[in-house]
Amino acid sequence: MKLKFLPIIMVLTMVLAGCGGAAAPDGDWAYVSGKGAMIVGYTVYAPMNYTDENGQFVGFDTELTILVCEKLGVEPDFVEIDWSTKEVELAAKSIDVIWNGMTITEERKEHVDFTVPYIQNAQVVVMKSGAGYSGTDSLIGKTVVAEAGSAGESVVLDHDDLSQAVYIAKEVQTACLMEVAAGTADAAVLDLTLASVMIGPGTDYSGLEIVDRLKQEYYGIAFRLGSDITPKVNDILAELIADGTMGALAEKYGLVLA
Repeated sequence: MKLKFLPIIMVLTMVLAGCGGAAAPDGDWAYVSGKGAMIVGYTVYAPMNYTDENGQFVGFDTELTILVCEKLGVEPDFVEIDWSTKEVELAAKSIDVIWNGMTITEERKEHVDFTVPYIQNAQVVVMKSGAGYSGTDSLIGKTVVAEAGSAGESVVLDHDDLSQAVYIAKEVQTACLMEVAAGTADAAVLDLTLASVMIGPGTDYSGLEIVDRLKQEYYGIAFRLGSDITPKVNDILAELIADGTMGALAEKYGLVLA
């Protein structure tokens, strides 16, 4: 298992050089298996992919990726990416999969090939405890933050009330929590999976709380359009669900399977 960071300049150079957006003509699996490694795009996002207090790279998606790659017979090569350009990096073949708690949407289906849903999630509103939230209409004219390119951002921009807030995009979801905690933003809209482990008593954000749940959604693993790896991974996920492995892993990280 390798970890590295891919500069965005390299990604854009590869795109401009003409790297294809769809799976290779002879099959995505031939391309990946020929390398003997699957390049996995991720961002630091607990409880999916993160480094723990012992310096170990862990998380639900991290462990699941390792298990699936072992069954596929390839090595996982983890690359930290810019979430706002994730689909560009996938199309450029600088990564082979986006495996990082990616919400399945109809718009994204036009650009990537999703596996079956594997984890339940929701978009939630996070504020300081006692902030006096009385519904999304109470955030009209207030400052709201979300991660650029995220499902949370889509909720803010499309929502009748939240679209009337002063919206500020941040590079990662944890930066949104920092803004709310510092008082430079009134609310953040982000993933329940992250909020449930990052805020509340005993965390670094003990003064924050979830005040509303806005949208139920599901995570999928994203490959290139037309990839023949997708059905292979779907079969493996079904095996891991049937034998209880994924259920135990979800319980370990406080998640709910789709």
